Order: sequence, then structure tokens, then C-alpha cells
Amino acid sequence: MSTAVLTKETLNPFEIAQAQFDAAADYLMLDEGLRTILKRPKRQLIVSIPVRMDDGRIKVFEGYRVQHNLSRGPAKGGIRYHPDVTLDEVKALASWMTWKCATVNIPYGGGKGGVRVDPKQLSLGELERLTRRYATEIAPIIGPDRDIPAPDVYTTPQTMAWIMDTISMFHGHTELGVVTGKPLSLGGSKGRHEATARGCQYTTRAACAVKRISLKGAKVAVQGFGNAGSIAARLLHEDGATVIAASDSKGGIYNENGIDPEAALRHKEETGSLVGFRGCDAISNQELLELRCDVLVPAALENTITLENAEHIRAKIVAEAANGPTTPGADRVLRERGIFVIPDILCNAGGVTVSYFEWVQDLYGFFWTEHEVNSYLERTMSAAFREVHAAAEKYRVDMRTGAYITAVARVAEATKVRGIFP
Repeated sequence: MSTAVLTKETLNPFEIAQAQFDAAADYLMLDEGLRTILKRPKRQLIVSIPVRMDDGRIKVFEGYRVQHNLSRGPAKGGIRYHPDVTLDEVKALASWMTWKCATVNIPYGGGKGGVRVDPKQLSLGELERLTRRYATEIAPIIGPDRDIPAPDVYTTPQTMAWIMDTISMFHGHTELGVVTGKPLSLGGSKGRHEATARGCQYTTRAACAVKRISLKGAKVAVQGFGNAGSIAARLLHEDGATVIAASDSKGGIYNENGIDPEAALRHKEETGSLVGFRGCDAISNQELLELRCDVLVPAALENTITLENAEHIRAKIVAEAANGPTTPGADRVLRERGIFVIPDILCNAGGVTVSYFEWVQDLYGFFWTEHEVNSYLERTMSAAFREVHAAAEKYRVDMRTGAYITAVARVAEATKVRGIFP
């Protein structure tokens, strides 16, 4: 298809997720009934969350929890607090979690949660009361053997601690395995904080090997300098790459000779933004995306690379540390231009993989060293990359379609073997 006719595209995340599924289902020649089952969320919960504010007023927030598929195990997925959260976004994220877990072959289905709130406008007390009430509202459908939440955008290990404590109070005993991404003092796993970024690092190493690019000296641009982006920048810097640009929601910084990621992060923590970091030129997020570099790491929100800018992307490798940063239309453009994309359901699966390790450790009450966690993670991510790359080569498709073919085949097989009851 010529990219010239692709002038408009949907930015609805759930429609994008379904289109990505359909592409893989076509290659697998899934029958219509099975397609319908796998495309639709199994369960969608919408809740009202009344919260007493510090000034005595009552405000009601809306929250969601979606379980997309449970054929391979309990649902797994984060909870995000953001003023723009929608049910369709949460449905899309839950479906991506299904395929992400299947891509790295861990025994989970996909889930996701969200609350429409700007957490930056709440005090710590208000945030705790909102979290505990939200946990109470979704309590009937979560649990270590049902659905295991984790942190996501603007939620933290403290958020998970409040949820774990709330559910534990209902059960009358401590339920360590009800959430992951907890503080170490409450059954968290060593290595979890860096896991998403490490998964990005391991798959970027593998992609560089495929593309015959030396990571040492490679030029890297990171869009989104939160947990995943800032740590990915540091880890790739430690591998010898040169981080030439980074950005956050307020703007970006650029230095052709390289940026020290740790110093940049200290500046952000001190000032609230990367803007103004010494020795760097100011650039916009859009300018960062279009820089000439070896590796571009989109690590912010969905729909970052679209038809409007895909023709201007000049990276050799796009490593998707964020969920859904590239639209289907942009995917086609990047593929035609020979840009190698490490899809989100593979690239950023390190987080859910170590969440799985945390859950296993909680259930057994036996905890691993950080070296063990990282070793198991590298083994899992490397195997997943090889399987996805093999599928892409077999079907002569891009890596995203290869990942979806791998994942959808696994979930479809589990669904067929289990059957439909009653």
C-alpha cells in the first residue's frame, strides 16, 4: 500500500489494539468465532470513587478495571492515575497486556486499571483515601489467583502498598501476592524498579546485533524521562551508547557529544524538568523524535509516532519502552523505510516479567538476589526476542506482526484447549 493515501488514521487505542490483533489473526487464519472471543475483553468494571478531600468536600472520581483474557492464567496489568484515562484506553492496555504476557511466555492474561484523576492536584492523604476506596471497589475481581495489579503512570510502590494493605484487611491476613511492584519491605522483588528499562536494554542489544550496529558509540534519543526512559538511558549509556537527547512533558535537551543521564535525572529531580540542563540545547519533543540517531526510545504515552511524523523519523531502530507509541499507519511507513521497530509487547515486557517473578516469590515466601532476577530476566527477554524474530522471518513480516503472531497463537491454543463452558 502506498503511504501517500494514508492521510487519516484512528488514534483510539482500543481500535489500534484490535487492528494489530487482526493482522496476526489473518496470518494464523483464525476462525471468526475464536477471533471474536480474543478481541473482546472478558470483564469490564466501572466504579465511582467518593473521596473526602482535605477541606471536607466530597469529590467523586471514576475508575476502571478491565480483564481482557484469562485463558493462560490470572490477569496482570498496571493501574494508572491520569486525568485523560478512558475506558477504551484501559481496554486497549488490557489487551496489550494479554499479548505481552504471551509474547514472553509467562502464565498470565491481560488486565489494566485506571482512575480519571490528576494525582499532582491531590495531597498525600487524599491520594491514599482515593487509592484505598478504589481498591475496595475493585476488590471483588482482584486477588493473587484472579487479577494482580501493578504500578503504571503516576502510581508507585506506595500506591501498591496501600492496595495490598486494604485487601489484606478484608481477608484478615497479609496478601503479599495481590499486587506487584511493592516496596521491598512488603514482598517486593529486587530488580523490579529497573525491570522495564532492562528489558528495553536487552532487546535493544539483540536488535543492534540483527542490524549489525555496534551499541558502543551508538547515538540514542529518549523521549519520555520517567522511570522507564531515564533508567533505559542510563543502562544504554553504561553499554557504551551516547545519549544525545532526552525529553519530558515540559521539553527536551540535546547535545551531539552526549548527555550524562544520571546528571540529567538529578537536574530533573531538583527542578521538576529536564529543561535548562547545563551544556545542552533546548529542543521540543517533536524535534527529538525526528533526530538522526541509531536508536530512538519512545518512553512516554500512546500515539507518539503517527502518520504525521513517521516520514521524518530518522532512527535505525525504534525501541518502544512505552505502551502503544506507534500507530498502525506509522508502522507501515516505518516498515517501508526499513526502520527496525522493537514492538512494545516485547520491548517493555521486562516490567511484567519481573512482576511475575515477584508474584512467584510472594507465593513461595522465598526471595531471590538481584543478580538472579536480572539473569532470569535476560534469559526470558532474549528467548522472546529470538522467537519473535524467527516468526517475523518465517512470515516475512515486521517485528510487531511477528510478536502478535507468536502471542495470539499461544492464547488461541490455550482458549481452544480449554473450550467453552457451559
